[in-house]
Amino acid sequence: MSVDDVRRLKSEADEPGWEVDPDDDWGVAVVATVGRQLRLRREAVGMRAAEFGEAVGYGEDMVYKIESGKRIPRPEYLDMADEVLGAGGLLSAMREDVAKVRYPRKVRELANMEAQAVELGAYVGLSLHGLLQTPAHARALFEAWQPAYTPEEADRMVAARIARKSIFERVPAPSLCFVQEEATLRRPVGGTMVWRQQLEHLLEVAQLRNVTLQVMPTNADAHPGLSGKIEVLKFADGTAVGRSDGAYSGRPISDPKQLRILELRYGTIRAQALTPRESLAFIEQVLGET
Repeated sequence: MSVDDVRRLKSEADEPGWEVDPDDDWGVAVVATVGRQLRLRREAVGMRAAEFGEAVGYGEDMVYKIESGKRIPRPEYLDMADEVLGAGGLLSAMREDVAKVRYPRKVRELANMEAQAVELGAYVGLSLHGLLQTPAHARALFEAWQPAYTPEEADRMVAARIARKSIFERVPAPSLCFVQEEATLRRPVGGTMVWRQQLEHLLEVAQLRNVTLQVMPTNADAHPGLSGKIEVLKFADGTAVGRSDGAYSGRPISDPKQLRILELRYGTIRAQALTPRESLAFIEQVLGET
């Protein structure tokens, strides 16, 4: 292998944003386990780290860091390792858990709850609910964040948000109800094209039989959602979890008495919003004005 070939092997500088969060115990454990399996497989076939790195296109130092659990391996790294080491799909099978490690812990916990919920009710006043956002809309929001995310961090946040949308593909389908303030539909996040695509996406989602989408018009009277976002998730075993920016310090709550208060507020919001049919017509009107 020539000097030029060595330089082309991926190094840590080529792979920013794949560090392990030391405060994420589950993530640390997953990456350490995967790294150990990679090392054991490599040693079992008698390959040196440098030789293996050349085969998969990574520098020796990166190979050691991944095997020691200090770096999160990319999904394609696992696929190449599986092929080179003849693992018969065992290494590739780790892709799903490894991909989840890249998501921020709070996002992962939220996604896990959404994956188990049989009902979800949400009111959002400042931006579109994450489950309703297109990738381009989500990216525009993350790119506007301050202090600014790096491109790699933005990629990670977008991927985490879009991964949550698998809730729409679940069988049996959960009941999903969203109430959005009119202002969230009129703000041209990402520019006219991204905005139009987002509105068209809302119209598509609202046609799903398990989805109810309502709009709270700006000229509506005062309502309980003016103090912030409200979200309630209910599960098959009868339990529920709720959260509101304007109650209980924004912390997730599961106490039945506190949940009844959030459900009362959310029910009032729904009653004051446009009906689902009126809301669809309203979104179509906004789309026609763009």
